[in-house]
Amino acid sequence: MGLTIYLSGEIHTDWRDRIIDGAQGLDVTFSGPVTDHGASDDCGVTILGSEDSKYWHDHKGAMVNAIRTRKGLSDADIVVVRFGDKYKQWNAAFDAGYAAALGKSVIILQPEEHDHALKEVDAAALAVAREPEQVVEILRYVLTGTLPG
Repeated sequence: MGLTIYLSGEIHTDWRDRIIDGAQGLDVTFSGPVTDHGASDDCGVTILGSEDSKYWHDHKGAMVNAIRTRKGLSDADIVVVRFGDKYKQWNAAFDAGYAAALGKSVIILQPEEHDHALKEVDAAALAVAREPEQVVEILRYVLTGTLPG
């Protein structure tokens, strides 16, 4: 059994690389959003034309990015959503809710200090991990039935 995993959320740390590297040898395929922050922010106006208002600039980018996000979430067997230490992660929370509404298996990856703020998001998830390596061990267990160690 192979799995398709969508890696959503925070784009400023190496958590995606740690999961992808740790999952080497497992029958998994990964996808995710565009993680080049500048490209993600400017894709709408670069492709569709400039905007005078920052609101409409961001709105165009969000709509273009949503094409990729919806496809990735729809195709995923498992959605991993990372909430990082910096920035407010509204988009990550939206992706988690959207994935849950689609009936996807959701794994949340967050630091302990976010537990209270994310309690409803966590309640909709099937697992809440603290480190990317725990996500890898969940994937390994789901695919092989073996525990770490």
